Amino acid sequence: MTNIDISDAARAQLVPTGVLRAGINLGNIVLVTGRDAEGMPVGVAPDMARALGEHLGVPVQLVPFETPGALGDAVNEQVWDVGLIGAEPQRAASIAFTTPYCEIEATYLIAAGSPITTMDEVDQPGVRISVYGRAAYGLWIERNIQHATILATESTPTAVAQFEAGGADVLAGLRAALVEDAQRLSGTRLLDGHFATVQQAIGVPIAHTEASEFLQQWVEEAKSSGLVASLIAKHGVDGKLSVAP
Repeated sequence: MTNIDISDAARAQLVPTGVLRAGINLGNIVLVTGRDAEGMPVGVAPDMARALGEHLGVPVQLVPFETPGALGDAVNEQVWDVGLIGAEPQRAASIAFTTPYCEIEATYLIAAGSPITTMDEVDQPGVRISVYGRAAYGLWIERNIQHATILATESTPTAVAQFEAGGADVLAGLRAALVEDAQRLSGTRLLDGHFATVQQAIGVPIAHTEASEFLQQWVEEAKSSGLVASLIAKHGVDGKLSVAP
């Protein structure tokens, strides 16, 4: 990547302790694909944080969160300097996001015998959608579903369990995760297409405008230089994750 200048103000906002503390969402199995020997997250998101730290010339501390909601809630607790998280309007009140560096499809899992055959048939009275409410795709459903009943849960496993127990007609989630669920749960199938693309970005506290402006330039360079594409290939998530336009 080419050298992108950073102002003293932006650097002070990004690394106030001299270490870049990067909030990582462990709940996204496409961006965090495992743990290393020391138990730290491995995947596209951790490597994006490391690349940013390398550009800044500072060490990186990964700060893991079990869910995106927990990561977003911690924005004002001064435990992370940048958060790698899905960019959603509900979060933009407190987090300034870059444009996305990658996108992930979100879709629906249904019972094989369900009368629902297309995406458009999900949002109708009587249909119950099980979804982790604070995931980016859950926030999308909250904004856009008008007729179906939204059964929002506190975690992805809880949403899956609710669907598996027959408490919901549809399970919403990231395609990569639902493919695995469909293989495990006999008598289920994925709907063709997607209802949303979850846009993964880098965020900073809303008041950190200088840092946000620098990160915007850095993310665009990370895409155009091929860095993001190379990380997708490195971690074997081609087809599950795509470089954002």
